[in-house]
Amino acid sequence: MKFNKWTLGLAAVGLVSLTSVARADEKPSAVQTALSNTTISGYVSASANVGLTGNYAASPAASIPFQPTSKQNGFNLDVVKLTIAKPEDATPWAAGYQVDLLFGPDAANYNTTVGAANADYAIKQAYVTLNTPIGNGIDWKIGVFDSPLGYEVYDAGSNPNYTHSYGYNIEPTELTGLQATYKVNDAVSLNGGVANTSASGINNRNSYQGSTRSDWNKAYFGDFTLTAPSSWGFLSGSSFFAGILYGSVDTLTSGNYARFQGGNQVNYYGGLTLNTPVKELTTGVAFDYARNLADGAVGAINTGADVVAIGLYTTYKATDKLSLSARGEYVEQDDYTKAKSFTGSGNVIELTGTIEYDLWANVQSRLEARWDQNLSKDGATGRYDFGGGAERASVGLYANIIYKF
Repeated sequence: MKFNKWTLGLAAVGLVSLTSVARADEKPSAVQTALSNTTISGYVSASANVGLTGNYAASPAASIPFQPTSKQNGFNLDVVKLTIAKPEDATPWAAGYQVDLLFGPDAANYNTTVGAANADYAIKQAYVTLNTPIGNGIDWKIGVFDSPLGYEVYDAGSNPNYTHSYGYNIEPTELTGLQATYKVNDAVSLNGGVANTSASGINNRNSYQGSTRSDWNKAYFGDFTLTAPSSWGFLSGSSFFAGILYGSVDTLTSGNYARFQGGNQVNYYGGLTLNTPVKELTTGVAFDYARNLADGAVGAINTGADVVAIGLYTTYKATDKLSLSARGEYVEQDDYTKAKSFTGSGNVIELTGTIEYDLWANVQSRLEARWDQNLSKDGATGRYDFGGGAERASVGLYANIIYKF
């Protein structure tokens, strides 16, 4: 401990104790106390991909979420994520917060209310958490938070595969509003809330409000999770999730890719994660259905357009470092002119295989092969059209490195 000359002089005549001064200096400040439970985490994701089919940039590969033509056949920085959070403690009336910040190409257009269009930074989540000690405790989120629907999430490292499914592209991504979660017991959890719109964007409002509509035109969601108890043997820990989100979509694009435009939209989701008698093998099923409820043609999307996606997942953890994952997906759309924004065309099938070998500490390293096949023709041109091209299928190889801190 270093003391100034004035303190040493007072100590020499016995007016102060160096021990007491040292202890006083060690007392944390108000700022230190407030930040004592704050955590900082995140990741850096980089990738490379190569197309093995001709005209790769104008093939189904151009419609894979977060894989625009600008990232094809080369090396890429995907995104940097920074999370600053203070979780709730175990006391009644506990409070906390979380902020997720994105930087890089995969942040572009995540929400266009932050910066200019195509800006490579975004606020993914920013919310306050509050606990009310009613029953087992109700946990509230107030602010901007991830949509609860979906098998996959934005963060590629938290998914079985590196590339995202088309099912992810159907679901709302980000909501601004209020969410409540209640855990009934170890087997049942309930969740629900209200948001401004189904579209992403901080503080977005529903702009599809005619003179006969109320200004209070919001999005509403609810879901539940069932978890198998330990008494169910090998099925213990398996879970089933089902949810619905109904509300307006007020912009031509939502998040990275277009959803249905105009009016109200309803999203249904069901997901099952199933453990098997083989401890290392896990399977999953995802079902997504979305229907546009606009009362007339709005932009390029017509009344009643709908889309359904079914995904099958499996992961085998061969060793502590090596895991093998596969996904098969089928997407069926109302017709090309109504719902093509989801995949760039009509009905699609895709198969994805991923090898993950985590050699370095805190690093995910993955190699992936993906095949996409268009099953529908453009009624106007008679072609199996993707982005103006005529390629019906695509095959790509992807490498992904993620460092988590």
